[in-house]
Amino acid sequence: MEVILLDKISGLGDLGDKVAVKPGYGRNFLIPSGKAIPATRDNLVEFENRRAELEKDAAEKLSVAESRKAAIEALEGVTISHKAGEEGKLFGSVGTADISRACTEAGVAIEKNEIRLPDGPMRATGDFDVVLHLHPDVNATLKVVIVAEE
Repeated sequence: MEVILLDKISGLGDLGDKVAVKPGYGRNFLIPSGKAIPATRDNLVEFENRRAELEKDAAEKLSVAESRKAAIEALEGVTISHKAGEEGKLFGSVGTADISRACTEAGVAIEKNEIRLPDGPMRATGDFDVVLHLHPDVNATLKVVIVAEE
């Protein structure tokens, strides 16, 4: 299935690229989420007429992501207190929801789906660097400090 991308998608292409994807990926994700349209002759003409508007929207999203990255880097990290045992092992874990809540309380709104935890939730006290995926071109690093509750 061929689609025209309406947004930059990591590992697939940029705005306006005509790419071949598996039919299920196109029908079930790209088209319903508004990230692509089927590559028909009419859609190609419509896309070319809207190209300037879509590029302007993409530039705005990039500038918003850059400003959010600056705000996150100015934050210098967040501290999360959690119940822990004697050796610093947590009772439970700290995941994306906890990090998102801590950042929002610190004054910077972050969605759970922007937080990348490749090793899964954190299960011990200490300092961790968490990658935030704000935009396909913008990643920020946030320092998360997990301390034991008193």
